[in-house]
Amino acid sequence: MNTFYLKVVSSRRVFFEGECTQLILPIGDGGLKGFMAHHENVVAPIEFGEMRIMPAEGEEIDAFIGSGFIEFYKNTATVVCISAQLPEEIDAARALEAKERAEEQLRQQHSMFEYQQSQMDLARAMERLKIKNRHEI
Repeated sequence: MNTFYLKVVSSRRVFFEGECTQLILPIGDGGLKGFMAHHENVVAPIEFGEMRIMPAEGEEIDAFIGSGFIEFYKNTATVVCISAQLPEEIDAARALEAKERAEEQLRQQHSMFEYQQSQMDLARAMERLKIKNRHEI
């Protein structure tokens, strides 16, 4: 079985470290990108969304990932991100509050920057809720 080494580092912890067969991430162009052993060398931005890790040993890991970047170099992938959370670690009440705050901010008149920030906050909260609901524990 072809594997590669993966290390996922968030701002709070090392989320994952070990051998993998596949990694799927939300990449900056709006789509998903898969990485397997011997992928071409690349550095790419990551958007918030759902990450899927297929470890060489054990079960598939689905998680929320915040924005950051991936570096794939010489069969080693390093992901650096703001946050990485398993579905059971997502606080649904907190995500719902963030969604409601962002929706309220969108209803108010603000600068274009504040409007875009509110849109991003809303999308991030909705993505967390989507992942939590899909993997209801």
